[in-house]
Amino acid sequence: MAQKDSKKRMKELVDRLNLASEMYYQKNNEIMSNYEYDALYDELSALEKETGVILSGSPTQRVGYEILSELPKEVHPSPMLSLDKTKEVDTLAAWLADQTGLLSWKMDGLTVVLTYDNGTLAKAVTRGNGQVGEVITNNARVFKNIPLTIPCKEHVVLRGEAVIPYSEFEKINDRLPQEEQYKNPRNLCSGSVRQLNNEITAQRNVYFFAFALVEAQGEDFANSQEKKYLFMQEQGFEVVEYKKVTAQNIAKAVEWFSANIQKNDFPSDGLVLLYDDIAYGESLGRTAKFPRNAIAFKWADELAQTTLREIEWSASRTGLINPVAIFDPVELEGTTVSRASVHNVSIVKQLELGIGDTIEVYKANMIIPQIANNLTRSGNPPIAKVCPVCKEKTTIHKENGVESLFCENKNCLAKKIKSISHFVSRDAMNIDGMSEATIEKLIAIGALHRLGDLFRIQEHKDEIIALEGFGEKSYQKLLQALVQSKHTTTARFLYSLGVPNIGPANAKMIVKALGQDFERIRQASVEDLVEIEGVGEVIAQAFVAFFENDANKEMIDDLLTVVTLEKEEQTNQVMDMEGLQFVITGSVNHFANRKELQEKIESLGGKAAGSVSAKTSYLINNDVTSNSSKNKKARELGIPILSEADFLKMIGEEENAD
Repeated sequence: MAQKDSKKRMKELVDRLNLASEMYYQKNNEIMSNYEYDALYDELSALEKETGVILSGSPTQRVGYEILSELPKEVHPSPMLSLDKTKEVDTLAAWLADQTGLLSWKMDGLTVVLTYDNGTLAKAVTRGNGQVGEVITNNARVFKNIPLTIPCKEHVVLRGEAVIPYSEFEKINDRLPQEEQYKNPRNLCSGSVRQLNNEITAQRNVYFFAFALVEAQGEDFANSQEKKYLFMQEQGFEVVEYKKVTAQNIAKAVEWFSANIQKNDFPSDGLVLLYDDIAYGESLGRTAKFPRNAIAFKWADELAQTTLREIEWSASRTGLINPVAIFDPVELEGTTVSRASVHNVSIVKQLELGIGDTIEVYKANMIIPQIANNLTRSGNPPIAKVCPVCKEKTTIHKENGVESLFCENKNCLAKKIKSISHFVSRDAMNIDGMSEATIEKLIAIGALHRLGDLFRIQEHKDEIIALEGFGEKSYQKLLQALVQSKHTTTARFLYSLGVPNIGPANAKMIVKALGQDFERIRQASVEDLVEIEGVGEVIAQAFVAFFENDANKEMIDDLLTVVTLEKEEQTNQVMDMEGLQFVITGSVNHFANRKELQEKIESLGGKAAGSVSAKTSYLINNDVTSNSSKNKKARELGIPILSEADFLKMIGEEENAD
């Protein structure tokens, strides 16, 4: 390729890669697959080596994301670099040569630096762009497994990865409407770690895995990285799982990690190989972007060719219609795969997808099915012309350079079903037994036009009882659930309305700030809202626009004729339970169930865990003297055992105890 053509291609690659990074890291949107990004990145790197030219803004010279949030900023004492990478096991063995190394998971989350002074967590800072990070100390304090105090009283600095498990990722997405769901655990983790309100962070169940000890004053590690790992474990940190390897056994170790990634609940996008010999590693120095004491291994993606048969379009309550590729089943990483999300119209067009095209598919991080490439590129993307539900005309919206498909029909059944489904969900009005199938049936017989109609279903009793799968017993059960849900809290009601960007935590925060007064809440101005910690300009404007909409006003006024909003009781004594961990066992009397007690603990800043450990502060069990396994373990560890009455006294609510 001529020098002129090479530079033109390099500029094109820089622009495409930087746009993809911006959309992925800053705006939680995906415009190309990881596979395609890596391929374009490798092409750019090769051209830079070939020409000897590196263009301004090249992603090969940049680390991490640019900071856009309102969190405090801090310059790192030394640059936090990324790692050089390979997909070849032989390269790992050659790189290691006659040295001993530590091979560990490369966690796919957000890198965080923790600083401890006098045995106490003093500061937490994100990696940021490698030069400047964001201070997230308050958020780090509510990570699930970070020790707030450690035995070592000297100055200690370490690095690790904040991650959200796949199981938690799925739970959180299940509670969200389709258009608000996160693309992957990394996006969710990034947003959770960088919250302005750490109550939201606490609810996201973020974990921290240490992978590097930067400094520990007064400690001697005998020139061994493994001894640093063991030191971090002694201080109470969970360290990335690792194996000690040589050039002779590293292939076998990689095989072990490859076999176990499917069992791993934490997202990983490869492995990291680190020299155990500290002095040797440091003597090698670094490049402008990479340290030379470690190298990353990325899985050589298992590709399978198949034929695209259909683009399935799925409608949501906001009108967003998401594309899913349906293809002939193929075996990947030990499982059969036949569908993959394509995320948006931009990616459909970029891949030039057409029915019958030969496509290559893979599993990102060996878990999530993705389209890697379209080999035939028919150039005839089958963009749905009508909504798959209401059959009304669709339109394409373009925002931040990304095209997405929408249904504009206000009366679309999908919007109605999804909106009602959100309204009745567990964190909203919590109406038991109101599935999407039931909602669809009620709409079909004309019993359900707007949300308030839910509480008037007795007007359609005979028709409902006659429905397939129903009867008198089912009807009475549903009616009872609806009657019980009529009395709810202002926070639950606010969340149930489906206000854009308002989740359960944000709803609680706004309600608390505005005195649990719903009229005040619905009349709030942008200025009122941005004064609330954690509410920015964008959220505030969307909030105000929602309550100014005439259709929404009518819907809310109608609901308030059938729903009673009850203020949550405020305790006289507000106890700060930050840093305290509780385990609940046995039956409860004062609280409706264990979940209600757990929510009480979390509302006061505490955490609830499932098993007794050294990290447990209190065990709650009304049978204080029992010889249950949890009671025995609590006694062995010297952990106080509280009854409900003891707990209520602790939080200043003993007058409410029966």
